[in-house]
Parts: sequence; structure tokens; C-alpha cells
Amino acid sequence: MTSFHEVRFPLDVSVRGRGGPERRTDIVTLGSNREARNARWANSRRRYEAGYGVKSLTQLSQVLAFFEERRGRLFGFRWRDRADYSSNAQGGPPLPADSALGVGDGTTAAFQLIKTYGAAFAPYARVIAKPVADSVRVAVAGVEKAIGVDFLLDATTGAVTFQPQAVPATAAPVTAGFLFDVPARFDTDFLEIDISAFEAGDIPKIPIVEIIP
Repeated sequence: MTSFHEVRFPLDVSVRGRGGPERRTDIVTLGSNREARNARWANSRRRYEAGYGVKSLTQLSQVLAFFEERRGRLFGFRWRDRADYSSNAQGGPPLPADSALGVGDGTTAAFQLIKTYGAAFAPYARVIAKPVADSVRVAVAGVEKAIGVDFLLDATTGAVTFQPQAVPATAAPVTAGFLFDVPARFDTDFLEIDISAFEAGDIPKIPIVEIIP
């Protein structure tokens, strides 16, 4: 991922931000009054408003410095989505069986971290490109593996690569648990900051948008 800084947006601000996933769907109303629907995006894209998390002038100064260092929209960064940052469906600590990554074939050594939403009808597999390195737990056929011994992790892409002696055997399910950030960027090159309005309770507008890996 080019033009990306491996640094997290100020956490005390992002955890009070608002936002969530967005999809793009075309809907055509037919002459019979029925609908034809088509998904224009294969992947959802998350949008956030960070201004809700700015509660003090100190935090505002932190965001301003962060914005300037990222050069506005130029460089991406890590964003913590307070509603969705764990592979655990209940939002608790990650467990090695949380997410299915694939099935071994005795040869394939590299697996991508993913988080799957839903199960019965049309599950959505989301690529996780920015895991929190020390949170990742991986298992093969239900047996947890050791990072650095059995597998290596690229925390900048979410790729898990098994060492030669630990490549998953044929038909062995590969699973993982992890915490993760959202790769994101500012969705503006202009931050309008009015201190008098801020002190009166008017929040600044700080739009953030997800970068699709």
C-alpha cells in the first residue's frame, strides 16, 4: 500500500468518532413496479467523522499536527473503529478459531487475514490489511501455532506465512484471531477550525475514509 504511514490516528479521538460501512447499490424500478438491484462495489467502504471525538483544545492540536504530517489526503494511516476492531464476533479478546483463512493443501504457505461477516446467506469476507501485530493468534486444525516459530506475520499487509516445517497439511483448516485497524486517510485537504465556535460547542468537521487494500 503506497503513501501510507504506519501510525494510528489519536486513539482518544477516534474512539469517540462516528461512522460505519458504506455500499453502492443501483436500484432500477421496472414498469411492473418491481425492482432490479445491482451491487456496484464488491467491497464495503467505511466512512467516519472524527470531529465528534474532539473534546478539548489539546485534542484539536493533536489532530491538526496529525493532519499536517499526513499532508491532508496524501498519506494514509491507521484508524481504530471502536465498533469493529476484533475478529471476535462479540468484540472480546481474539481467539485463534475466530476467522477461517482457508484450508491447507500441503504446499500453500501464505494466507491472508480476513474477517467474515454473516454465515447463512451471503457471507462477506473482508480483507484485514492492518492487524495489531502482538494480537494475532493462528491455529491449524484447531492447534494454535507460535508466531516467529511456526509462522511469520506482515503487520503492514495482514499476510501470514508459515515456516517450511509448519505448512498446513492437506484439508487442515487454518484459522486466526486478531485485533485490527482500518487503513484510512483524511477525506479533505482543508480543515476549517474556528476556535470561538469550538469553545461554544460546535465540533470541527474531520472526515475520514477507508482505503481499500
